Amino acid sequence: QVQLVESGGGLVQAGGSLRLSCAASGSIFSINGMGWYRQAPGQERELVAGISGGGSTYHEDSVKGRFTISRDKAKNTLYLQMNSLKPEDTAMYYCAATRSYYGDYVGPRRSMDYWGKGTLVTVSS
Repeated sequence: QVQLVESGGGLVQAGGSLRLSCAASGSIFSINGMGWYRQAPGQERELVAGISGGGSTYHEDSVKGRFTISRDKAKNTLYLQMNSLKPEDTAMYYCAATRSYYGDYVGPRRSMDYWGKGTLVTVSS
């Protein structure tokens, strides 16, 4: 089993920045890829950014150039640096991990096996 705990969410004004962290513990060796997802009220959960075990990354079009996913394997921690935040970025953000091997593919078709409980990001206008 893998446990994922997110932190770093909060209230920020439009144009501001936040850095989300996701600490992984447990059977870390089984993780082949990770990602950040978000779900706004009344909307479906969507992939924001993904990263493979080899370091390939994916960023959803609406966050390209503003958000950056990264991973510190030594610290077993996943990050999401969010800059130039917009009110439409307001959502619960979830960290997720997959045991499956997808090669360099890190897009939305990956199936995730482990999920954190989420951290709330609120962007005021």
